[in-house]
Amino acid sequence: MEIFLDSASITELEHVIKWGIIDGVTTNQKIFLKEKGVNFKERVQDICRILGSKPVSVESNGVTTDEIVNDARTFAKLASNIVPKVPMLGDGSGLEAVSILSGEKIPTNVTVMINLNQLILASKAGATYVSLFYNRAKDAGEDALKIIREYVSWLDRNSLSTKLIAGSIRHPKDVEDIAAAGAHIITIPYDIMLQLPYHKKTEETK
Repeated sequence: MEIFLDSASITELEHVIKWGIIDGVTTNQKIFLKEKGVNFKERVQDICRILGSKPVSVESNGVTTDEIVNDARTFAKLASNIVPKVPMLGDGSGLEAVSILSGEKIPTNVTVMINLNQLILASKAGATYVSLFYNRAKDAGEDALKIIREYVSWLDRNSLSTKLIAGSIRHPKDVEDIAAAGAHIITIPYDIMLQLPYHKKTEETK
């Protein structure tokens, strides 16, 4: 299982990358809005440079196939380890974008997915990564852990190489549950990441 940091902060990344556990980074527009006054292009390139060859997911603002594809092509030129994010849109235009980008050998991370159907369709379209929004799925009444188990089993049966990223992490226990369910990757916000090494009883033994 791989661990990604869900952040656009250089300070946060430089802190936890020293732990030797970070396999990639995911970002989104909301995260970048928190980083006020930051040049988007320069910040993305800085993150990519720190990560080396490890993947960095960058989100498109597009809402049509052409907009998403054009954003992805632009992102892909910024650094070799960028993975453009593609939204799972209800009209299928996101899937069309994934299919086009897959044909151009541009990796993709299909995001904001809530159920098993969406994960399957994105994988069939050629997604490199698929992102299940774990707690949002639970909020919608889905059994998110069951989705993870069934999707990983489906991937194995169909010999597909897509990797499942579980995001929307709100508590350290989410990380334990998702890891046990078999997700390939968990992307974790900085505030949750900081809680993972700590346990009260461990501290009491010092």
